[in-house]
Order: sequence, then C-alpha cells, then structure tokens
Amino acid sequence: MTDLTKLTAAELAQRLSAGETTSVEATQAHLDRITAVDGAVHAYLTVDAEGALQQAEAADAARAADDAVAPLAGVPIAVKDNLVTRGLETTAGSRMLEGWKPPYDAHVIERLRAAGMPILGKTNMDEFAMGSSTETSGFGATNNPWGLDRIPGGSGGGSAAAVAAFEAPIALGTDTGGSVRQPASVTGTVGVKPTYGGVSRYGAIAMASSLDQIGPAARTVLDAALLHDVIGGHDVRDQTSMTHDWPSFAAAAKAGLEPDAVAGLRVGVPRQLAEGEGFEAGVRERFQEALDVLTARGATITWIDLDTLDYAVAAYYLLMPAEVSSNLARYDSVRYGLRVTPEGANVEQVMSATRAAGFGDEAKRRILLGTYALSSGYYDAYYGSAQKVRTLVQGDFDRAFGEVDVLVAPTSPTVAWKLGERLDDPTAMYVADITTIPANLAGIPALSLPMGLSEGLPVGFQFMAPAREDARLYKVGAALEAALNEQWGSPLYAQAPELKEA
Repeated sequence: MTDLTKLTAAELAQRLSAGETTSVEATQAHLDRITAVDGAVHAYLTVDAEGALQQAEAADAARAADDAVAPLAGVPIAVKDNLVTRGLETTAGSRMLEGWKPPYDAHVIERLRAAGMPILGKTNMDEFAMGSSTETSGFGATNNPWGLDRIPGGSGGGSAAAVAAFEAPIALGTDTGGSVRQPASVTGTVGVKPTYGGVSRYGAIAMASSLDQIGPAARTVLDAALLHDVIGGHDVRDQTSMTHDWPSFAAAAKAGLEPDAVAGLRVGVPRQLAEGEGFEAGVRERFQEALDVLTARGATITWIDLDTLDYAVAAYYLLMPAEVSSNLARYDSVRYGLRVTPEGANVEQVMSATRAAGFGDEAKRRILLGTYALSSGYYDAYYGSAQKVRTLVQGDFDRAFGEVDVLVAPTSPTVAWKLGERLDDPTAMYVADITTIPANLAGIPALSLPMGLSEGLPVGFQFMAPAREDARLYKVGAALEAALNEQWGSPLYAQAPELKEA
C-alpha cells in the first residue's frame, strides 16, 4: 500500500471515497508518523490520538451508512494551538494558558467536526501568535523539516512544519501579518489568508482583532481550497463575519488546471514588495522565473509603484501592538489564565507577578509598545497616524486592482534563517513580514505557493486579489503550481529531505 502520509488531502479523500482505505487507517498512519519524527520537528504541542481515532471511526461509520458525506470526511487535520478545542488543551503557545481546556469549540473546529475530519492535535506557535519563527513559543521552538537547524517561519510554524513533514495532510493556521503565508514559503507548502471576514474568528484567541484571519495550510492549492470550503462562510457570533455568497474554492482550483487558465491575466508587481534591500538573490531569481512561466501562458506582467507600502511595516507595528495591549489585558490573574500569588501580595502585586511569569519577552515587548502607542499624549501621533496610513494602503490597493487582476510578490525576502539567528534583533525579525503585512492591512486575500529552491531551501510566490475574490487566487495559484510542477517533474514537497525516524 502507498504510504498514506505521502498522499495529499485530495488524494486521500479519493481513496476513502473509493473504499481503498479507511479514516482509521489514515489517521493511525499519521499518528505513527508523528511518533516517529516529531521528536526532531516538534510541530505539535498536543497529540490527541484517542480523540482522533474516535473521530475517524465515526467518519468511517458515517461513510458506510451514507455516501453523502463531506468531500474531506475522514481526512485527518492538525490545528494551530490558538484555535480553541473543547476539552483539548489550548495554550496559544504561552505558559499563561498552560493546562487550559476550553469548554467550547471555535467556529472553524465546529466546521471540521461537522465535515468528519479527525483532529490529530494542536500545533506549536509563537506565543499568542507574536513572531516570525516559532521561537517565542513558551514550549520550545519548532524545526524546519527542510533543515532542522532552520526556523519553520511563524507564528504558525507548527502547522506548516506538520504538513511539510507529512505529520498531517492539511492544517489550520492564523494570519495576522503573514503567519500562514510566511511559514508556507520557508517550508515549501501552500498557505492562504482569506479575505478578512471570510472565515469566522469566533474561538480564535485574539492577538490583533482587526488583522487576525484563520486560513488553510496545505501541500497543494487544491487541498487548501478544499479546506477553505469547509471553514468559510457566515457566523452570527462574529460581528466581522461576511454574509457574502462564496463560490466553491475547490472548483476554482480545478479550473486553474485548464490550459488557458491565466491567458489574458493582468499581473501587477509592486516594486516595493519585490525589490530593495533584504531580498536575497536566489529569491529574486526564482520570482523572475515564476513571472516568466506566467508570461509564457498568456499573462501580462506590469511593474507598478504603490508608494504607501513603504510605510506599511511601520504602521503595522503600531496598530498590531496596540491591539495586543488591549487583547492581552484580560490575562490579569483574575479572569483568565495563570495566577502567581506571592506571600502577602495585594491584587496589584499578584497581577504583576502573574504577567511577569506568564508572558515571554516578545509578548511583553509588544504589550509595552502598544500601551505606549495608546497612552495619553501619544495616541494621535502614533496609533491615529498608523490608522491613516492603513487607509492610504487600502486606497492604493483599490487603485491597483482597477488596473490589474492580481498583485504578486515573493512571500518572504529570504529563505529560512538559522534558529537563534535573529532572536536578539527584533527589527530584523519584524521586516521578514515586509511582503505579507500589506494584505492584512488592506483586508484582502493572499496565497503563497512554492516557486522553487534557493540555497537548497524553499521560497514562496505570493498572489493577492481584491477583497472577496479568493476564488481568483485559487484559480491562478493552481495554474502556476501545475506549470511549475511540470517543469520540476514533481511537486516541491516531494523533494524534501527524508527525516530520520526515531
């Protein structure tokens, strides 16, 4: 039998539908893979073998009783640890929430359960999603399967690494400034940030509420589209949730396999997201090669200037910490999380001791930055000005999409750097998200897929589309993915180095 862990989610779903395997067999195969290699990768914080197998049995029983099951029924999945799961420990990568077992499911978890997808476990992440390398986790770093001495990106490095290491066929992440897409770029996988409001944030532990969005992590564009079909749609519990009538994203991805899928496509390349200091030569070369592939298939490439993007990173790192300061204020030793009680301490001292012990350095840094930006006398100068820049960025994108169908850029200006290399340089860490942050500020959808290797490590190509045009991303993404796979002779994920099993 073919190794079930090497199948894509779509391939595994097809095997399940044809009766060639069962969800129990597929789930057990992935649990065995986790046991064998996760000691080296550390993609997971919690593995729920018993629960996953029970869910797999239920999926098999449902399929046996009724052929009308969801397309991904029985396909196991990994979930980022800031998405609450009823009865299963959820920490957001922080000691502040260590041991917490939520009494309810996030909306997207409800959708997974309704679709019959067994949840393998919860994946590692930067603490409260604050980081670009999964090194700020309170439970230790995750390693990149392409090089165990390299970072897997962040904050959702655990989900990307689990997919890249064949420890899950598919996963869920969250993206505030690139936390699904940047890990996808450096691990040779696919990551999608949906339109803001396209996927309910109910039950996602908040970092920056106006920027956070849940999205798929996968090995192929089709797999990401299939998962997006499961989790997308309106939710009355999320006031930012859209009531838009979404098309089938899987159908859009399949349409991308047509020979003329990108013929006539108008592609815009913002100079601010593809040139300048910090972009490695190998990344530039792979990006130009991908543009050449699109041109050969009938797309038109136009280089454009979006001047406000020069200020996007600075605006983001004022807006995001301000929302962090507000959202993390609830972890005060009284309402949520850890409580540290020094002998004889009053309430204020208990609060101070708890937050000092529960939060890591990066969380404290962003809380301080955000509190300062919101403080009296500085609100208008910092937070207010950043909001104005955000509006200008949104206007720039609107104008650009009046001239082109999609915007493109490298997903990350570099390949995965070595563990520890940037921990003492927060500014260098922050600019790693220079090409992903603008999509979050604008609230538009964006997709990252592999565009090749540089120095033997993966690099990613990013598509961006107007708000609510997520289907367009899946179509053009699938088209470029198929063309590149044809050139390479196999998908990039199949070229990953073998991990030694325990």
